[in-house]
Amino acid sequence: MSADRITTPSRRLLLLIGAAALAAAGAVGVSGILARADAGRQLAQWTNQQAVPTVQLAKLDQSSAAQILTLPGNIQPFNKAELYARVSGYLGSWQHDIGAHVKAGDVLASIDTPDLDQQFSQAQADLATASANAQLAAVTAQRWTTLVKSQWVSQQDSDNKTGAAAATKATMDSSAANLKRLAAMESFKSITAPFDGVVTARTTDVGALINAGTTGSALFEVSDLHKVRIYVQVPQAFSGQLHPGLKATLEMPQYPGQPFDAVLVSMSHAMNPTSHSMLVQLQADNPDGKFFAGAYCQVHFQLPSDPNVMRVPATALVPGNQGMEVAVLGADNKVQMKTVEIGRDFGDSAEVVAGLSSADRIIDSPPETVQSGDQVQLAATESSSQHVAAR
Repeated sequence: MSADRITTPSRRLLLLIGAAALAAAGAVGVSGILARADAGRQLAQWTNQQAVPTVQLAKLDQSSAAQILTLPGNIQPFNKAELYARVSGYLGSWQHDIGAHVKAGDVLASIDTPDLDQQFSQAQADLATASANAQLAAVTAQRWTTLVKSQWVSQQDSDNKTGAAAATKATMDSSAANLKRLAAMESFKSITAPFDGVVTARTTDVGALINAGTTGSALFEVSDLHKVRIYVQVPQAFSGQLHPGLKATLEMPQYPGQPFDAVLVSMSHAMNPTSHSMLVQLQADNPDGKFFAGAYCQVHFQLPSDPNVMRVPATALVPGNQGMEVAVLGADNKVQMKTVEIGRDFGDSAEVVAGLSSADRIIDSPPETVQSGDQVQLAATESSSQHVAAR
């Protein structure tokens, strides 16, 4: 049996195989090193990106329509008179109760005045006496004037009679004036309506003691409700937008969903030092008698819009040392803190009346530590430009 011949590889081949193995091992090592380096670079880049805050833009609303300002109002009659007695006595009768429609001059009540009646009767008698004395004195003075011409009496005596006649005439005139005064007082026994209107109050009854003057309650109250006045306290921030002739609408609880027209007629031009509001007066016609004295209403003013007023979410506002601030995103994605002036606060949003423009990109819910100059990045889903929505 013959033995197989074993062939031994040459040395050169072994060297080539070893070199190839070393090259493969080196390639694998270099590839691993490069992979680890690339992973390190990606990790560093991701870490740097995470260090830059990601922000989103807030949505701004710019008013393009008329602004509605709603405030509480107080309705009052166009004319109102509280009627008191000018003479003392007892109420004899009354003719009109609350709710009665009266005309100017209608008698509302009559007062019994026995004391005044006696004074009036006495004044009539005093005038009659004074008139008789004045007539007698005038005749006597005329006679003495005739006698002095014939020198039957002295000039001194004649002058005395003439003076006495003038004095008695003055007494008569005084009595006549007193009688006129008491006659005028007698006319006040009847309480009459000063104008066309409605009796809105009666606080007396038959037999009640009546004292002249304004002490106590008024006997009657008459209100002219053909037109009404509406008084509203307007906050100082809106007073500059009001002017006579401005249209408004009224709403009252007893007429839900039914608006009424009114117009602003005058402004007090003075601020209440406590509430910092101005009293304004509106007027409205009341042909159907639906407006009542002292009624509460809601007044809706239609104010022209201000293009410079922006409405921003409350989450975009940042309290600062100089007041309220917002974080504005610049073109280079750097933050700029702007101080703004706040108008009305709606809870979830607020009006910015100064400090912003429609082109500003406002950051919503900015980081607490953000400052001017800080670098931020916009969220991937956020548009690069901010849209201003018109309400």
